[in-house]
Formats: sequence, structure tokens, C-alpha cells
Amino acid sequence: MGSTTSSPLSRTWVVVALATASCALWGSAFAFVKAGYDLFGIPANSPASQLLFAGMRFSLAGVFVLLGTTVAHRRFPVPTRADIVPIILLALSQTALQYAPFYMGLAHASGTNASLVQGTSAFVQIAIATLVFRQERLTVRKLVGCVLGIGGVALVTLRGGGDLGSWSLGGEGLVFLSVVVGGFAVCLMRRFGKGGDPLMLTGWQFCLGGLTLAGIGLVLGGRVGACSPAAVGILCYLGMLSAVAFSLWSLLLKHNPVSRVAVFRPLIPAFGVVFSVVVLGEAIPASQLPALVLALTLILVGTVVVNTASDR
Repeated sequence: MGSTTSSPLSRTWVVVALATASCALWGSAFAFVKAGYDLFGIPANSPASQLLFAGMRFSLAGVFVLLGTTVAHRRFPVPTRADIVPIILLALSQTALQYAPFYMGLAHASGTNASLVQGTSAFVQIAIATLVFRQERLTVRKLVGCVLGIGGVALVTLRGGGDLGSWSLGGEGLVFLSVVVGGFAVCLMRRFGKGGDPLMLTGWQFCLGGLTLAGIGLVLGGRVGACSPAAVGILCYLGMLSAVAFSLWSLLLKHNPVSRVAVFRPLIPAFGVVFSVVVLGEAIPASQLPALVLALTLILVGTVVVNTASDR
């Protein structure tokens, strides 16, 4: 079980636990973003309002990360001059350019298709890390693990017979664009995080990226409706899940190869199914439960295959 460092964050059980927790949080985002659109009165045909909502979420996430880091380290994380360029690049890639198309695409894509597209992010991240950034080698085990995981994602997200022919550039196409941008962002975070404080970088890039999204939304005429207690609660939850999930993910990327961490991302749509049932009230017919079990098994096997690769 090779790793890049001897840090406790490189231990297999730690990677599995923290990566799974991050994916569970991200998996809940699909349902809560949709619920947030309803509670804030944001229509599907208002990209400006969607950008404003996204900016509010990530600005809040940045504040949460910076406050948490301040409490943990007993000092406020002030970036140095060397941190400025990494923060700007991460704010643009990991927040602004990644989530602008995601939020606009999610408003025009079915949850099934959007989850399937997001499920390809593990392979995209590994491909970019191996073929573009040359941060590691693409081995047969990594490729097999990704294929198994994506196969499981396909079973989960197509459980209701999703109509692949209904995909559109303005819906699923934008969601996939966010996946590609996110793949580059993950590699940038690993590069910058290895030589600096990943939590500080995460907090500041969220603040800058969130303010950028919110500013664009406001300039384009975006508005949100009345802030009911339920709406504020969902916004706070979305901010919290981003803060916690990205912080954990950034720490894992600092101490592990991208492939060892990214392979867990197929769990996101699996958790998305659970939260869709609980939060949005979507029903899963009993006849489709065997497919879900098989899908989760494939995802688990794919994760094990990549995590037992000797060449990272």
C-alpha cells in the first residue's frame, strides 16, 4: 500500500474513512441545491440567480474553513505573497469556473443524468493527473478500478431508465464541463498543497471564488427570494458541507496520489440516491434494489483495486 508520505493521512483506513465522508457530503449536495432553488425562488431559466446562490454558498464555505482553521491553529490564516497566485488559480478553477457551469447545468439536467456525469469525475481526474500533469503513472489496475467504478455509477444513475438521448449541451454538457475543470483543479490543489497549507488555500480560494460568482450573478441581475429559516438552514448546510468535504479532500491530496483519492468519487452519486430519497422524496422501486446492490459492489471493488495498486 504505497503512499507519498508516512503521514497518518496516508493510512488506508484513514483514506477510506475521510474520502467516503467527503463523498457522502458531496452526494447530498444534489438534493439540497435543488431544494435551495425552490426555497429561494430561483427559476431554472435564471442563470444569474443560480450564480448568485452558488456564490453565497461558497463564500460562506470559505468563512467556515477560515474560522475552523483559526480555532485549530489558534491564529488567523493570513496568506503570504507566495500564496496569492495559487489562491487566485484555485479560486478560478476549483470554485468559479467549476461551479458556474455546474449550477447552471443542474437546473436543466435530470438528477439521474447529472449524477452519471459527475460519476465520471474519478476517471477524468486520474486521466488529467497521469496524462497532463504527469503526477503519477497510469497503470492497468488504476484503469480497471475506474472502469468498474464508472460501471457501478451507470447502474445507480440509470436505475430509473434514464433517457440518455435527452442529454443537452446546456444541461449535462455544462455539468461535464464542470467535471473537466474540477479535474484540473484537483491536480492544482495537490501541487500547491504539498508545499503549503491546504486548509488556508481552500478557505481563501472559496472566499475569492464565491465572491466572484456572487458578483457576476448580481451584475447580471440575479436575485434570491425571501430568506426563510429553512432556506437559510439549507444555505448554511451547503456551505458547511463544502467547507468540510473540500478541506478533507485537500488534506488527503497533500499526502496521497490523485488516483488513490479520486477513485472514491463514484460513491458520490450512490450517496446522491440516498439523499434524493430522504430529502426530495424520490421512490426507488423494489425491482431496482438488486441493481443498486450490484452497482455499489462494483464501486467498492473498483475502489479496492486502485487502493491495492503497487505502482502509484
